[in-house]
Amino acid sequence: MGGTEELVWRAYGEDDLAALTGLVEACLAVDGGLPLFARTPLTRARLLQTRTLAAWHDGGPVAAVGVGTGRTPATATGLVHPAWRGRGLGGTLLDWAGEQAGDGGLLLTTETWTAEAEALFASRGFTRTFLERVLRHDLDTLPDVAAPDGVTLEPATLGPELFDAYRSSFADRPGFVEPAAEEWLGDLRDDEDYRPELSMVARGPDGGAAGFVTVLDTWIDQVGVVPGRRGRRIGAYLVARVLRGLAEAGADAAWLCVNDDNPAAGLYRRLGFGEAGCRARYLRR
Repeated sequence: MGGTEELVWRAYGEDDLAALTGLVEACLAVDGGLPLFARTPLTRARLLQTRTLAAWHDGGPVAAVGVGTGRTPATATGLVHPAWRGRGLGGTLLDWAGEQAGDGGLLLTTETWTAEAEALFASRGFTRTFLERVLRHDLDTLPDVAAPDGVTLEPATLGPELFDAYRSSFADRPGFVEPAAEEWLGDLRDDEDYRPELSMVARGPDGGAAGFVTVLDTWIDQVGVVPGRRGRRIGAYLVARVLRGLAEAGADAAWLCVNDDNPAAGLYRRLGFGEAGCRARYLRR
């Protein structure tokens, strides 16, 4: 492949979305990460921001970055084709993004994390603020988790009880910021991928909500167990039931994301989930 002197640097827009998707897919194939990044809504949201710059070779982008300047700090997402790494393109894009951000700081989001990118970000003064692992479960083998004593499952209703179960399950997590109930419920209600037939509430012997799981397409969106009910295999039982339901519906894999410091990651691995990459955020003030 030719050198960097053969590159054309220019802005890109909506008409380039298909080409950008190809760049995203090439990075995901090598680095892993969030596969939803290759879907049009997220590709557009991450890369078609206020200001854009890409390096083009033979009519296709080999590196690209989008910078959103409408908030403080500014936001940016960029990526470099695996075949074009080690030539300084990432540093060029990162420096350009910093110039567009000005003095208000810059928040980087990467859906295809690599250790090399983290080293570059650190060298430019960025600090990682978030790391989430992407996990995949092939559904040809399913875990067998017995129902905990006295626990029953029923379809989740998008209402106050489900929100209360969510809030109770996550309130003790470091950094938890409680959303408005209607906002949280509305996001599920309005998501075309929401799977009401697979989203469930677990009830304890007293009839109260002991845990919950919500499902979007083939993704386990959120799963939680309320304090006082933990350590009884409720979370494992909910996840196992979702995996079985997805397999029966014809899916070949299930996905979820888990924060790097969340102890639930161990549970998911014991249930058969494997690593499929990472996504992260970095901040420079």
